[in-house]
Amino acid sequence: MKSSEHSRDGNGDKEVLSVGALAKRFGLATHVLRHWETMGLLTPVRDAAGRRRYKTADLTRVAVILRAKEAGLSLDTIRTLAATTEPAQRRDILRQEAEALRSRIAAAQYSLGLIECALDCDHEDFTQCAHFRQMVAERVGVDAPVHIPV
Repeated sequence: MKSSEHSRDGNGDKEVLSVGALAKRFGLATHVLRHWETMGLLTPVRDAAGRRRYKTADLTRVAVILRAKEAGLSLDTIRTLAATTEPAQRRDILRQEAEALRSRIAAAQYSLGLIECALDCDHEDFTQCAHFRQMVAERVGVDAPVHIPV
């Protein structure tokens, strides 16, 4: 391993990584880490040559960011959560995110139901199925039969 990728700092931090080494460790492109820095999500130290150096705390921060993104949080929301020191405020933000996620899940479940209805339909052309038409009509918000062009 190149010394430019991994080193030890003088403050007892076991490992200091370059932007390339950190990106590789998490399977990210280096521009992602640079973008997160621009957004204020990461604040790596700089060496004498101005190169980014990531310490153990930065590794933890990247892992937290990735987990939060996996949970569906936007980078702006992650930044707000990281900047907020008040636990009650963090909980409020997370409650709002949970409600938004519940809405997205409900919409996805409805969409899956529509697709499964079409796949399970005995009609040669599922757009002619009364059940499929009813699901579409419910979405349109009408009680009358709906013409579905294909």
